[in-house]
Parts: sequence; structure tokens; C-alpha cells
Amino acid sequence: MLLWLSFLVSKLGMAQLKEVESRIYRWDELPKKESPERIGRKILEGYTPHLKFLEIHATTQQKGAKPAAPHTQKNIEELIIVKEGLMKMTIDGKSEVIKAGGAILIPPLAEQSMENIGDGPMIYYVIMFTSKTAMNMDRSEKAGGALFLNAAELTSKKIDVGSRVSYFDRGIAMCERFEMHTTQLDDKVQSHKPHQHTGSEIILVIEGQTEMLLGDSKYPGKAGDLYFIKSNDLHGISNIGDEPCRYYAIRWFF
Repeated sequence: MLLWLSFLVSKLGMAQLKEVESRIYRWDELPKKESPERIGRKILEGYTPHLKFLEIHATTQQKGAKPAAPHTQKNIEELIIVKEGLMKMTIDGKSEVIKAGGAILIPPLAEQSMENIGDGPMIYYVIMFTSKTAMNMDRSEKAGGALFLNAAELTSKKIDVGSRVSYFDRGIAMCERFEMHTTQLDDKVQSHKPHQHTGSEIILVIEGQTEMLLGDSKYPGKAGDLYFIKSNDLHGISNIGDEPCRYYAIRWFF
């Protein structure tokens, strides 16, 4: 995490961010910063119609890496998704062990620290964002504040094209509603017809072969690839493989 914090501080002060457009970010093509203990992969940074700051990166933390010092974000909310390994996350003195497939929601002003406690590398995604509207800590606290989720504790529900697991759908400091779920699509099916909606969305592929329609173009994506869909842009995802595919869907509501 510290690998990126100094970079973020300088960027936040520059006010030179560009609007994030709808596109695919391929895991194999992400730029990397490497040190003996960590590998950082920058995915995107910019602003959206509703967020004045959005930054997404992935970090690989090696076994035995020194934990980052506890820190807080004054005006940034964070969502962390564990891709591989075993993470011990501490927020305001409360610690939880989060396995691969788990997620952590961290409100602004919360003190956080994390540690790799597994037998191998720990890989995780970090989504950091600041709304263009005023931060509302009362709304975050009423919704439960910080959130620790392990995938094994969640319930899968059958849908027409596969199955769905809801992670959360709640108010946060930065917006009225923030929602995350996973969808598993059966082979050779479309999630739903191409559509548009207010509020940007992230689709993060977990497994299988997907194809995303963005405007008039189609983009194939596999595990680790991330689709960003800008507010009101036409989009729709399909499974183009012979086996089920699975992905996270993350969306802001304003």
C-alpha cells in the first residue's frame, strides 16, 4: 500500500486528472512497479461524472513482507478485494482475516493496516474514490461503517442465466448507495441486454471468458481483466466460453 501512497499524494495535489473513459484494462498489460517485497500494478486514475477522484491498483505482497504502517485517508473511501492469499486487515483496532474472494470497505478517517499472513504471495485490488458531493460520515456510520466480508459467509442465489452473490448494497460516506455483487454466467449466455444507467460501474473478471459491449465495440476479457463503464455509456457483458464465467460488479448510485 505504501508503494502507492506517496504517488497518490502528489497526484491529488496536481488537479491534472483526466476523465476515465469506458474501456478494458488487461491484467497482462498493466504497468508494474517492483520492489523485493511488493509488486504494484496501476490500473486507472482520473475522475468520472460523479467522482472527482478515482484510482484503482493491484498489489502483490510477498510472504513475510513488512506490513505497512497504520494510516488514515482524510477524504478518500476505499474498497479492497483480495484476489489471492490471506490478508489480516485491522481497521480502528478491529482485526479480521480475509481470504481470497473477500472484500473490505474502509470509510474515510478510519485507521487501517494490513498484513500478509499466508504461506505465499497476497494479491489484492484497491479502489479509492472521492465524490464530487460532500462527504457524509453520518450516512456511513448509520450503514455500519467499515465492513469485512469473506466469500464463504455469503449466499449464492440462482438467476435465469446463472447465479449471483450479493456482497453489499448500502449507503457510504461518498454516495447515497454503493453496491457490489458477483455474477456467474452459464456458458454462452448474455447477462442482460445492452443498457445504460447513471453512475459508473466496474466489472472485474474472476474466471472464464467474457466479452463486453462498450458502445459499438466488443472487448474479450479473462481473469484479472477489468472493464470500466462510464456513467450513461451503453454496455453489456456475455460469457463467450464453454464453461461458466464469473465476475465482480461494482456500482455507484447518486
